[in-house]
Amino acid sequence: MRLTRYTDYAMRVLLYAGAQEGERLSPIAEIARAYGISQNHLMKVVNDLVNAGYLESVRGRFGGVRLARPAAEINVGAVVRHTEEGFDLVDCGNCIIAPACGLTSALAEALAAFMRVLDGYSLADLMRKRQAFAGLFGLESLAVDD
Repeated sequence: MRLTRYTDYAMRVLLYAGAQEGERLSPIAEIARAYGISQNHLMKVVNDLVNAGYLESVRGRFGGVRLARPAAEINVGAVVRHTEEGFDLVDCGNCIIAPACGLTSALAEALAAFMRVLDGYSLADLMRKRQAFAGLFGLESLAVDD
């Protein structure tokens, strides 16, 4: 299974916002610079995460984004389900042998196991070393390990 770049960027934004601990707003340009990715790509992702209730945004000169709820309440599996359009690993629906092929059910079982694992993690779980995360972004003074 390969997740899309969209999901990758969504998780990166959430991790960055989570490393900010507290009320600090992170401008999209700052997040884009931190990861070395296009600000234009991130704007669409951030807008989607705001609309889905994962982030909140403040407009204006000193605006930016922050987590809309505690990192412990953001489920990784739910984020992946939200950001991925489809989970068909192969196009079994258009295959003439699908009714007799065991691959369809094997892949469905594998996908369910994959999602079960992601469902077992929150954003906070991914950030257990919050200070190390913040240090990678040059935010040492803002981070405090849990």
